[in-house]
Amino acid sequence: MKNLPQKVRSKKLNSRVDLTAMVSVSFLLIIFFMVTIELAKPKVLEYGMAGCDDCDEYLGCSHVDENRILTILLDDHDEIITYSGLINFPIAAPKKINYGKKGIRKELITKNISILEYSKNLGKPKNGLIVIIKPSKKSNYGNLVDVLDEMTIAKIDTYAIVNDFTPEESKLLAAN
Repeated sequence: MKNLPQKVRSKKLNSRVDLTAMVSVSFLLIIFFMVTIELAKPKVLEYGMAGCDDCDEYLGCSHVDENRILTILLDDHDEIITYSGLINFPIAAPKKINYGKKGIRKELITKNISILEYSKNLGKPKNGLIVIIKPSKKSNYGNLVDVLDEMTIAKIDTYAIVNDFTPEESKLLAAN
């Protein structure tokens, strides 16, 4: 017989896939999605009145010392009307005040000093003035910014900007 050439058989290599890169990519994707889900959750800002030490934690603060409240009503033609306490039982009668250091700034600083003294006598020395700023629909944005600047200058950090007016406040703005 003739010598037939023998078939050369190829060597079988181990068919092993290196998954190290795939594992790294999958972990990076998992971390990315976990972070994006955490950042997409809505953030809630606790809204409550400062200085409420004796309030029920579940219900929140339902009573604030009205002696600490100063309400600023912003109207058109650069008019400011302020009153202390509640509108139905004001501590001081509503009055018109001008912008600037002899107007609203002086009012905020003197009122804050007197409230800090008042709170100090009650045993809560850090409870300062609470300011409620109510811009009317006729007031302009610049007036609100001016009042917020005065709040920073007077170092009053507890304030709220509220859009709704009580009927008494609407009458007060209409009368002036």
